[in-house]
Amino acid sequence: MTKNRIFKGFLLATIVISIVSCGGKRSSGTSTLTGWSFNDFDGGAGNNYKGQPTPPGMVLIEGGTFTMGHVQDDVMADWNTTPVKMQVRSFYMDEAEVTNREYRLFLEWMEKVYPPDNDNYRNIYSSVLPDTLVWRNTLGDAELLTETYLRHPAYNDYPVVGISWVQANEYCKWRTNMVNEKILMDKGILNPLFETDSLTVEGKNHFDTDVYLADPTRLFDGDSTIYKKGFPDLTKKKKRRGRRTRGEKRTRRSRRGSKGAFTGRHAKVADGILTQKFRLPTESEWEYAAKALIENREYNNLRGRKKFSWNGRYTRSNQKRFRGDEMANFKLGKGNYSGLAGWSDDGADITIAVRSYKANAYGLYDMTGNVAEWVADVYRPIIDNDANDFNYYRGNSYSKKHIDENGKVVVIDENSIIYDTLDNGLIKAKNLPGSLKYIPITKSDAFMRDNYEKSYNVNSQDGDISSTRKYYIDEEELESKPRMYNHPVIPNEIGESGYRKQGYDKKLRTTLISDKTRVIKGGSWNDRAYWLDPAQRRYLPEYMATNYVGFRCATDRLGPMSDKKRKAHN
Repeated sequence: MTKNRIFKGFLLATIVISIVSCGGKRSSGTSTLTGWSFNDFDGGAGNNYKGQPTPPGMVLIEGGTFTMGHVQDDVMADWNTTPVKMQVRSFYMDEAEVTNREYRLFLEWMEKVYPPDNDNYRNIYSSVLPDTLVWRNTLGDAELLTETYLRHPAYNDYPVVGISWVQANEYCKWRTNMVNEKILMDKGILNPLFETDSLTVEGKNHFDTDVYLADPTRLFDGDSTIYKKGFPDLTKKKKRRGRRTRGEKRTRRSRRGSKGAFTGRHAKVADGILTQKFRLPTESEWEYAAKALIENREYNNLRGRKKFSWNGRYTRSNQKRFRGDEMANFKLGKGNYSGLAGWSDDGADITIAVRSYKANAYGLYDMTGNVAEWVADVYRPIIDNDANDFNYYRGNSYSKKHIDENGKVVVIDENSIIYDTLDNGLIKAKNLPGSLKYIPITKSDAFMRDNYEKSYNVNSQDGDISSTRKYYIDEEELESKPRMYNHPVIPNEIGESGYRKQGYDKKLRTTLISDKTRVIKGGSWNDRAYWLDPAQRRYLPEYMATNYVGFRCATDRLGPMSDKKRKAHN
């Protein structure tokens, strides 16, 4: 009996040791390669990292492979949705579209920080205002919506519309700063900036994630009162034990500073507490998340194909309780947006409050219907997975931080704002005051690289010199750059007022596709069921807006693909 117990104990110990050895060692506070303590150099950054938390309002989309494009019969022979195999990395995505109330918070912040009555900022606030006139119709009565849809509480939870692709990206940048500012406040590093009477949050004086990570002393012109104690700095030598003289105590108190003063260290990327940048999802990410093929998975195979974000070939529910109800908000037929009175098929004549319909298998709402959505990609008719079949995205334009002659990053202020006039005449600031200045990378930055050669890659292999018959010529040697698509060109003439003259292109053009057209995914309240297929693709110039296009944000997943504690079988 005793021998049996000893054998069982030995067997258990062997199993535990083998599991630990197979799993590998977790990172500790000491370098296994040098014997030095990491804390002696990084101050303890990353010691308490427990994994990436899910950002507020988002869900994790575990990456994988899928067939991007049409997988059902294409009755319209829409050749721009040819199926291609694609791998998508794990990422986070908003469970619903950005609503009117959420966007109004952005507007109120912009109005407070960049007052429109200040001549230095007068074009900033107006550049992010939604176009409420998108509801107008020359043969329709919808003027009330132009006055109420954005700001009336009845539409608080409705998706914001009238937003251009450019404005959606500005919201994503702002959201990154606001979320990280809240994180630093909760961690006791940053004081609540809007609650301090001695501080004025205006212009360049506001929190910016890039500036904080590059040089925390550049925020608020080096005013240290915006910070609290900070993280404990473990690079400092251990306190000497024993009695101290009065002089040593005074010196120690002077080093420690006044009560509540910043005495530790700032947060670093290595701490892992700051959220990644919010952005628009790429087209491949959006389509992958909308199809939610995980509910059709059986082991390592897919059973059946999906035409919508839910299972089934039809738009109506077959559940006993909801039988006959529409599964999304869309245009049912000519002159029919909601069905008969007293028996509304989809519950709405225009948009409807987000989360009104059942979420898909990933927990995402309204990926089919309600409003179509902007995605990050520049539109091209063909998805070239021969060039890249991993996290496909067209629109890369690489840049770097601008460093001045003193070796410091350049922060935009009211004297260095550069405004840009969009093709529709709207004026937009290229960089907001308080943010870092970025400049395009140069040829020397990409010298002897085999993965990219230049900064601007939007038209790579479809519009650049390498995709023309003059592929052998250096692009800088050409007097005019080649044009793959014969799209309209807005005259770039400045009038006496200093603004661009309004005018249309008078030449005959054959397409609207350009480097400024962005992809729109999903159907909307204004679309027939044909457009509800997540594989469908449309496009619109990035500076235009409509009453049926909204957006939602995404951000990157770091580390393992999933939160599930599992390992590869091999």
